[in-house]
Amino acid sequence: MAEAHSAVAFSFSITHEGWDVNFDREVLHLVWASGIRSWKKRLARFKNNVRNGIFPAPLQSLWAMMGIVLALRYANNTFIRYTDIILQYLPGTSYVWQIVSCFILSLTLWLILIYIVRYTFKLMLMYKGWMYESRGGHKVSFQTKLWGLGIKLLSSKSKPLLYSYQGSLPKLPLPPVNETMKRYLKSVHPLMNDSEYESMVKLANEFEKGIAVKLQRYLWLKSWWSSNYVSDWWEEYVYLRSRTPLIVNSNFYGTDAIMLHSTSIQAARAAMIIWQCLQYRRLIERQELEPIRVQGLVPLCSWQYERIFNTTRVPGAVSDKIVHYNDSRHIVVYHAGRYFKVMIYSQNRILHPCEIEEQIQSILDNTDKPYVGEEKVAALTAADRTHWANTRTQYFFKGINRQSLDAIEKATFVVTLDEVPYEYDPENPKKLDEFGRVLMTGKGYDRWFDKSFTLCIGSNGRVGFNAEHSWADAAVMSHLWEFIIFDEAKKSGADAPVMGHLWEHFLCGDLVVGYQENGHTKGTPELEPPKPIRLQWNLEPVLEAIEKSYQIALALVNDIDLRILAFDDYGKGFMKTAKVSPDAFIQMALQLAYYRDAGKFSLTYEASMTRLYREGRTETVRPCTLESSAWVKSMLDPNVDTNKRIALLRDACATHQRGYQDAMCGKGIDRHLFCLYVVSKYLEVESPFLNKVLSEPWRLSTSQTPHGQTTQFDLRKFPNCISAGGGFGPVANDGYGVSYIIAGENLVFFHISSKKSSPHTDSNRFAVRIREALNDMKSLYDDWDRSTKKLSS
Repeated sequence: MAEAHSAVAFSFSITHEGWDVNFDREVLHLVWASGIRSWKKRLARFKNNVRNGIFPAPLQSLWAMMGIVLALRYANNTFIRYTDIILQYLPGTSYVWQIVSCFILSLTLWLILIYIVRYTFKLMLMYKGWMYESRGGHKVSFQTKLWGLGIKLLSSKSKPLLYSYQGSLPKLPLPPVNETMKRYLKSVHPLMNDSEYESMVKLANEFEKGIAVKLQRYLWLKSWWSSNYVSDWWEEYVYLRSRTPLIVNSNFYGTDAIMLHSTSIQAARAAMIIWQCLQYRRLIERQELEPIRVQGLVPLCSWQYERIFNTTRVPGAVSDKIVHYNDSRHIVVYHAGRYFKVMIYSQNRILHPCEIEEQIQSILDNTDKPYVGEEKVAALTAADRTHWANTRTQYFFKGINRQSLDAIEKATFVVTLDEVPYEYDPENPKKLDEFGRVLMTGKGYDRWFDKSFTLCIGSNGRVGFNAEHSWADAAVMSHLWEFIIFDEAKKSGADAPVMGHLWEHFLCGDLVVGYQENGHTKGTPELEPPKPIRLQWNLEPVLEAIEKSYQIALALVNDIDLRILAFDDYGKGFMKTAKVSPDAFIQMALQLAYYRDAGKFSLTYEASMTRLYREGRTETVRPCTLESSAWVKSMLDPNVDTNKRIALLRDACATHQRGYQDAMCGKGIDRHLFCLYVVSKYLEVESPFLNKVLSEPWRLSTSQTPHGQTTQFDLRKFPNCISAGGGFGPVANDGYGVSYIIAGENLVFFHISSKKSSPHTDSNRFAVRIREALNDMKSLYDDWDRSTKKLSS
């Protein structure tokens, strides 16, 4: 084995004739190269930290300040006294020491100026008035215009690195308890009858006037002391302390750009996507990835990007932990029940796609049988977390099992070469459903659910991913996925939905990248790539534990009901003509669809981001409002005329949009209540109000898949390159999980999940309800448009 070979690369012994030294020059060269690479990365990291620390000022401004101080020193006698004060503490007063004193003074003044600029920039980023004025047709105020000009002036002098804005981002504000109570009571009003609502109002008032005062005081202290008063507790208690299986309940998936099919050769597509992931990792490591800025001005927090690669979730008996490694030189590939360690570096460079293809093809051609238990060992990562933690401690603590587990957990990411095709056929929607289901669950044992993400490659060359949720939110994986799809499309000219379209080459430096006419990657290997290393296992004592986890995972796999609806009757183009937010439009359609499906309203979850603040993750928007319920009821009442329905719909969309903006600006409901609940548990005090709030089920959990995060994103040039989005499992056993992506002007994908075991839900039925709701909304606007034109004529 390679590990054993490395262990004896250098040895010595003492004999009666003297020293006997043995060493392997090749291995020592690898050690030397690894050390050089490590120091280069440290120096680059140090340089980037300096640049980030002084941003938005460029480093060259120090020399400008030095020149000004020197000019003043020798042009103005009154300025001499400032440098003379410094000279008193230096060893001499010669010309050299005068220069040193000028440098010290200029450095001091420069640092003071940078601090003032950075603090001013931070204060300006606290302003959120632009959020409410720049959308929904509101007139932009002079104050906001002046603010925007100031932001441009402060941030345009230096090109930002990925983490340049981190020190300037404001902290997430802590809302007053009384404001959160008002928002909460308004949000639950449509879900309760009068007596239930009066009871809830009483509980809320008792809480606000009682224990909430003490809880808020402790939470204020945490918000002042920590960089974000929510994120660490959210990560710990919502994700890492959860003992439920990751499969279906936590992990999410993303699909390929289904209207393009670059190559049907599995090894070639796998090699290309692996190589592009490594290029993206390189951009993150060098901080060359452009930070996202809303409207090109306001930066979003980038701290989650650090953990995309080289990261795994390690199980614990009570709480898991996220482990991130600074570097990794290999990936792990799973195929036909076997695991292979694949080196991705050779001769101090990343392997080329054609070289990676050779490695992948050798794995596909390998006919070795899996070791006993190896095929299903990943089922341990899918099922109960405590069971996996105990099994890991007992059977994976030493020996070859520990070595193989280390190889997987320390890998850059995991790749699964599936033995089934991923298919899309507009005439057969069930193929797309199966595409999503395979990515979400696989067989229950062919995804390493603990890894930050598993790259999945179908036998026909289509790709997708399965991602663990605790380390980051879906927007970060969507950014990576968008980069991969659009970078290939942009550089290859892929702009037509032709199956079997062959990508032309594009250049990365002197490297030719792309596909040949026969579907294989372009280029000729410049070296013989390292052979994949078969991971070794001794799993006979673990078979019972593996089988127990597999049965749990299998039950979840068989219970999931997934339907992917490709709605192409209309899309964002029409929604904009309706003069409402497309997201609000779709959320209202979901409210109407759910009411028709369940015969009642339900607590609805929509995820929004809080990355306008440092270390921000998500906040909950509650789309079920008094206004939305009034509109839904009007759609079911034949006595309500079209004009009234339109007015109610616009009012509901405006309310939803305001709620979304409030959530993004730190004025949400649920994260504040969650943190108050955590404080109450630390203090060991019971709150009937918080217990009731935190136990309410989210029977309709929704999320919009973000896109357009990269500057190269242009659907006008590449209309068929957008992914079909991704999805997740239902939050409640008797509820729906709905993820949607607005894929251009005339297409929306909905990923609808539920559980077959629930008699109250059916994903196919709900897809029909969504289509009906969207078409009814279109008809409503058409009727209103006709009546308006008739009146005007």
